[in-house]
Amino acid sequence: MRFYRKYKMLLLITFSMLVFAVYVTVNIKAVKRFLKYSLKVPRGLQIFPPAPKASSSQSIFIYNRIPKTGSTSFMGLVYDLCEKNNFYVLHLNLSKNSHTFTAADQVRFTKNITEWTERRSAFYHGHVAYLDFRRIGSNTSPVYLNLVRKPLDRLISYFYFLRYGDDFRPHLVRKKQGDKMTFDECVNQSLQDCDPVNLWLQIPFFCGHAAQCWEPESDWALEEAKRNLAEKYFLVGITEEIESFIEILEFSYPNIFKDALNIFRTSNKTHLRRTNKKVLPSSKTLQKIQESKIWQMENEFYEFAASNFYRVRKKMKESLVDGKPEPKFFYEKVRPK
Repeated sequence: MRFYRKYKMLLLITFSMLVFAVYVTVNIKAVKRFLKYSLKVPRGLQIFPPAPKASSSQSIFIYNRIPKTGSTSFMGLVYDLCEKNNFYVLHLNLSKNSHTFTAADQVRFTKNITEWTERRSAFYHGHVAYLDFRRIGSNTSPVYLNLVRKPLDRLISYFYFLRYGDDFRPHLVRKKQGDKMTFDECVNQSLQDCDPVNLWLQIPFFCGHAAQCWEPESDWALEEAKRNLAEKYFLVGITEEIESFIEILEFSYPNIFKDALNIFRTSNKTHLRRTNKKVLPSSKTLQKIQESKIWQMENEFYEFAASNFYRVRKKMKESLVDGKPEPKFFYEKVRPK
């Protein structure tokens, strides 16, 4: 009797296992049929396409150029290169000579240049403050470039530019045409054209669109400008070393800047926009300007930029072999083999 019960229990377990096996087999076949027929994918189409690959030949450059820093000379070179090296150059013009976008235009501009694939590679330039594309929500970050100049040299150049113009458009009547006042006389009379507040330009251009960036003597703006220069810009050169700036760009982005240094040196655009007349300031004038906090802050920023640039140039020169940069890195211990 006990043996019969054990036999019956064993038979029941065996039957249950067979039923379960049949159930699983039927369902697996059903799933396979569903995938084969119901979710059949046309040839060449992927349900989950791979992420698009970034291409160095499809770069977006932004040169948010600062007035009177040699930007016209540099852009003359870029325009000479664009057809030869097969890229587009676009001048960004903001209404009413503003240096910042409205909130809506920040979004429009970001969306426009990141989705305008018909204009790639693209080199945008204009007198506009730095714009962080990731803050807008974009996954694309352009290659930012810029040039800076000693702040007082830039202000003096602009002062005389308004009065005498330059050799780029010598016949154009300037805002202060006919005014023979010197920079020394202006400073001595504490007039608006030479007020140290006019020095406050390179810091806000690198700081960006925040309201604090455009408040003269803002310590926060100075630190933000330094941080952006160090972290968000590929290269920031200095006006006095513009040839080194061009050379580094040619080494780094040969598809865009191929033959740039040679063209710059041999063309007549090396000093494309030199102010027609400048009178050097007196030591008394220099001392008065340099006592202002704005000059001290702008000069601190310039020294920071120059120090960073000289370090980049030194590292580049150390990598040269027969005049060309050699890679200073390699891969090893690659797995699986």
